[in-house]
Formats: sequence, C-alpha cells, structure tokens
Amino acid sequence: MRLEIQDLRVSYGGIRALKGVSLTVSEGSVVTLIGANGAGKSTALRAISGLLKPDSGRIVYNGEDILGLAAKEIVRRGVVMAPEGRRVFPDMTVRENLLIGAYLRNDKAGVEKDLRYVMELFPRLSERTWQMAGTLSGGEQQMLAVGRALMAKPKLLMMDEPSLGLAPLVVKDIFAIIRRVNQDGITILLIEQNANASLRVADYGYVLETGSIVLEGNGRALLENPSIQEAYLGRRRNRKTEPAKYEVSMNSD
Repeated sequence: MRLEIQDLRVSYGGIRALKGVSLTVSEGSVVTLIGANGAGKSTALRAISGLLKPDSGRIVYNGEDILGLAAKEIVRRGVVMAPEGRRVFPDMTVRENLLIGAYLRNDKAGVEKDLRYVMELFPRLSERTWQMAGTLSGGEQQMLAVGRALMAKPKLLMMDEPSLGLAPLVVKDIFAIIRRVNQDGITILLIEQNANASLRVADYGYVLETGSIVLEGNGRALLENPSIQEAYLGRRRNRKTEPAKYEVSMNSD
C-alpha cells in the first residue's frame, strides 16, 4: 500500500489553495503534514478523499489513480478520513455513530469485532455506548470521530487536526492512540498544527506554507530543525527555563 500525490493543484474561486503539492505515504508509516492555519492542509485531505476536485495532478493509491473517483469508492479502497471538527452526529448514540462508520461493510461479524476493538482503544466510549454523542466532552467526541473512521476498516487513515481545541492531557491520549493504531497495522496521514506532537509520532514529515511544500524530512530531524523550531514550536528554544505545556504532556509517558 502506497499513496503518492503528484503535483496536486487546487483552486477556490481563482485563488490557488494548493500549488503543485507532491508527497508520499509508504505502507506502515505515520506521515504528518504540518503548517499554519490556511496553509492548505485540509484541502489536501479533502482532495485525496474525493470531496474536492483538483485542477490538476495525480493521486495514486496502490498503483491506481483515484483522482475523480467518488468519495465512497475511495473509502471502499481503504482510504478513510477522520475530519476536522469531529462532526459527530449529536442526536445519535455513541454506538450508532460508530456503526455509521461501517455503512459500506457487509461483514457483520467483522463489524462487531472492530466495534470491540474501538471500545478497547477508547474505554471512555465503552462506558457511554448509549449516550448521545452531542453530550460528550470535546475529547470524547474526538475519540468517537477516530473510532467511527476505524469502523470503516481503513488501510490508510487520514486524520485532520485531531488535537484541535483539546486540553494537553487529552492531546497526549489522542497521540498515544495514533501510535497504537499504527502499530496495529494502519498507515496514517496526519494533518496538524501541533508540530511538536505530530513530528514526535511521525516517521516522515512535510511542511506546507501557502499551498506549497517548503520542507520535508524525518520527523525527529524536522523537530530539531531551527526554522521549524522558530516558526512552529514557539517557546521550544526556552524549554530549559520555561517548557511549553504540550511538551510536558508529550514527554510524561
């Protein structure tokens, strides 16, 4: 399994959101795409998912150009997105939300097996099976959004800003789940503004600025890159005297 994005260009009303983006996600890896708000990160995921029509470029998955396929056909091939903002169905139960993720599946026994797997990953959800999703906390809704995506049985799981708006301790839990899911054999493409957390978990990273890839490399190497530290990690250079809260939470495991 390999995803290759080649010279992808996307425009909104004459404004170019992506200006020739190319990246590769190898099987079994965690790849992160970091950048500031408005850099084009979510646009890239929506294009891969079939929710946006690019102007040009190629999106090749398992040797097949999937550009132009309907979103549900892309999901059938194992490319699944957990969207930004969680987007749970608030008036449906936790269980119902999870089962919606499996709507394209016909293997009832497999669905029940994966439901148990999600409940094991997220014990808090297992305690709230019949609770309305809209009454969950922000962190629990994010867990539900990830769990719902996992119910589609992804080979490649794309996650759009999973830490957005969450408390540092919840962020730590979410990234621990990302590690676990990847160890269980699912390839991950992670879109994040939290460069510190995402680069720590990633095998490889790309930096997107105003629609263009400006830097790429090993996750840990990018984490130590002075330009990344200055642009995205903020207080990191002062960590010996005043460490950032998210750094403390990510290093406490």
